Amino acid sequence: MQLAIDASRTTVARLTGTERYALEMIRALLRLNEKSAIPDQITLYFRDPPPDSLFSPSPQVTHAVIPFARAWSHVRLAAAVTIKHSDLLWVPAHTLPFLFAGRATVTLHDVGYRWFPDAHPPRQRAYLDLTTRTSAARATIILADSRATADDLMRFYGTPAAKIRVVYPGVDAPPIGDEAAARAKYGLPERYFLFIGTLQPRKNIAALVAAYGQWRAAHPNDPAALVLAGGQGWLFDPAWIAGATDVICTGYIDEADKGALLAGALALVFPSLYEGFGFPVLEAMHCGTPVICSNTSSLPELAGEAALLVDPSSVAAIADAMRQIAGDAALRTELSQRGRAQAARFTWTAAATAAYAAFEAALR
Repeated sequence: MQLAIDASRTTVARLTGTERYALEMIRALLRLNEKSAIPDQITLYFRDPPPDSLFSPSPQVTHAVIPFARAWSHVRLAAAVTIKHSDLLWVPAHTLPFLFAGRATVTLHDVGYRWFPDAHPPRQRAYLDLTTRTSAARATIILADSRATADDLMRFYGTPAAKIRVVYPGVDAPPIGDEAAARAKYGLPERYFLFIGTLQPRKNIAALVAAYGQWRAAHPNDPAALVLAGGQGWLFDPAWIAGATDVICTGYIDEADKGALLAGALALVFPSLYEGFGFPVLEAMHCGTPVICSNTSSLPELAGEAALLVDPSSVAAIADAMRQIAGDAALRTELSQRGRAQAARFTWTAAATAAYAAFEAALR
């Protein structure tokens, strides 16, 4: 097979969920291909030159750097895969080129903008809807990060179930460094609840801060802070945290510090309104950190019986879960043990194996 892969997202300076998915999935696919009795020929397409260490060298893998300022996928990538006559194109994040020759697969991570349109700027919402609709229609096979995303594609876009493969991403355990040093770096106390993610409406930050305020008022002698670790995203509203006591915003955190911050937290509190796949939930579980997360979208699939699931629209429910975690060491231990076992189920090798099966199905 001549497999073309859009690797453009792997060279960004700061990896968020979609970019990390692309990087780790491509690495896992290359490892599988290297071990194959008859390896495929793979071309990785980049917009910017990748560092030499980004992917392990292989005689079956070619790097093609095709710079272009705007509409890179629709113009440069489309032309490149058409000229090369690739058997199959895989795009790891939503947007297939509008016009190109050949078969294609695409990973569609979520359609949260359809459930919560006001949480996205209008132009971005329109672009997401357009690209998801056209990509879902154009793709031979679609990879969905979760059963929730697969159901949403059928609900909102009429995508046939036979066209969708649910392929859960892998989640690596973040290396756990010096917890005291990480706390000092970001000015954190020893005891804290933690949220990790971009601060945007879909992450339900206002409800989280309000829930923490309720918990704090009911437990004035507990010094635990609420740490919001992540950069400000689109439609961030300073009113979400205005006047809140003991709420610490760290801004974007270094990837090397994530494990230590998770491991030192009382719990990861992740009451997101919608997630196609919530990486922080499983990263926290890998670190032995108890998890409070929403009982909606993909999060129950990921958490299983290893987290406290709450209604994200209920401030009182989030606050009560925080009360349970903060006041019950035995519960924290139980959730820690369950979480490690749950997180171990999600590996990049399993994800890449399932993706390869989907690629082969697309060629058939």
